[in-house]
Amino acid sequence: IKGGLVYADYITTVSPTYALEIQTPEFGYGLEGLLDHRKEFLGGIINGIDMDQWDPETDPYITQHFTATTLNKKQLNKSALQRRFSLPLNDRVPLFGLIGRLVEQKGIDLILQCLPEMVSMDLQFVLLGSGDKDFEKQLQNLADLYPDKIAITIGYDESLAHLIEAGADIFLMPSRFEPCGLNQMYSQRYATIPIVRKTGGLADTVTDALPETLAKQTASGIVFSEASPGALLEAIKRTLILYNSADTWKKMQV
Repeated sequence: IKGGLVYADYITTVSPTYALEIQTPEFGYGLEGLLDHRKEFLGGIINGIDMDQWDPETDPYITQHFTATTLNKKQLNKSALQRRFSLPLNDRVPLFGLIGRLVEQKGIDLILQCLPEMVSMDLQFVLLGSGDKDFEKQLQNLADLYPDKIAITIGYDESLAHLIEAGADIFLMPSRFEPCGLNQMYSQRYATIPIVRKTGGLADTVTDALPETLAKQTASGIVFSEASPGALLEAIKRTLILYNSADTWKKMQV
């Protein structure tokens, strides 16, 4: 790959922020010096999503189709998701979702450290994924302890992935690094607010809900910087405050 980087006319990767990150020792894996040297010929292009496959107006996997003008119908997918995971049916409780590999890169260890406090809050959490067996076991133990709050499915199920995106209120994506990421964009497509760490493509595709972005109606999610349980928990608490302000929440969804 080094030869390719030396002789290429142009070097591209999957997001502008990741193009900057790979010029640092943390993300360059020994090639950061060369990438910095060739930075005039290096750029990032955000990955795209399949707008037909991930379309809440036509998605065959979800219970109820909806659009930006019929957001109230999204609630029927939330109820279907709660039934699918045998969670109490409650249209007011904020429902968090996660789909992904259960590995440290995706920040699953941060979520595990937050879950004991999260279960004391008025919320529900559903997860679809597989990966590190120790993480799988810890998650299953928590789901067994708090069946009214946490529900997990180990593995992958395409139809369930679509239902989580459509039915969840909030999507957790606290990755330590993420060259681009797709689920945050699927979430935005389905009016599900993503919580992401400020890295790679997550930083490029999610605009943090701050007073100025909320005023301009450009906020599209919650962004935090430090890869720590405390920073993630603070982002979750900030999200819950916004969730309880119905008008503000709807403006973020659309």
